[in-house]
Amino acid sequence: MKKRILIIDDEGSIRSVVRDTLETEGYSVIEGTNSEEAVRKAKELKPDLIILDLGIPTIGGLEVCRILRKDSETSEVPIIMLTVRSGEVDKVIGLEMGADDYVTKPFHRRELIARVKAVLRRVDLRSGPRKVLEFGDIELDVNAYTVKVNGKPVELRPKEFDLLQVLLEKKESVMSREFLCESVLGYEYYGSSRTIDAHVKNLRKALGKAGDVIKTVRGIGYKLEED
Repeated sequence: MKKRILIIDDEGSIRSVVRDTLETEGYSVIEGTNSEEAVRKAKELKPDLIILDLGIPTIGGLEVCRILRKDSETSEVPIIMLTVRSGEVDKVIGLEMGADDYVTKPFHRRELIARVKAVLRRVDLRSGPRKVLEFGDIELDVNAYTVKVNGKPVELRPKEFDLLQVLLEKKESVMSREFLCESVLGYEYYGSSRTIDAHVKNLRKALGKAGDVIKTVRGIGYKLEED
């Protein structure tokens, strides 16, 4: 069955671009133009995902997000905020209100699809059979989106979590920087493959001594290997 996505934006041209982009990828699309339609259609139609513009009339996307998150019928529906604003404060407020991700206009179609697929994939993983990946003292629970070292919780940024997941899934295999960039950064990867080095550095630091299992393979990339 096709995933159903509800688009709420008062600009017809934006809805058209988003609709065409999603339908090309095989999604079923529902449209709305204001906050009242957003709440009503979310409750009546139970979409798999909502793409919600921050500036819709009459009460705005942030308030709609808050309303949907407080309602038991819609509290679990993932939401991607769509806005012309790019400030860090706006982004943080949107995420704190319960949005799952954030896309800034103008956006690349590839970026939008990548974010939609990533959010839907996380939802599917949470609802599926429990998947736990382990190596050494590290335990990563894909469904719960948690990481533990020696049984103690460790806070990771989203990209660090994704990087660790890829490393654990391919443990003891050598992964090139290019492969890791494509797997972890996706649409954000436009430049040097050395970008992944910074994420590896941050991941090692977050994991502490357990991070020593992430070995550098000179001239190629990284692998997991116990001492």
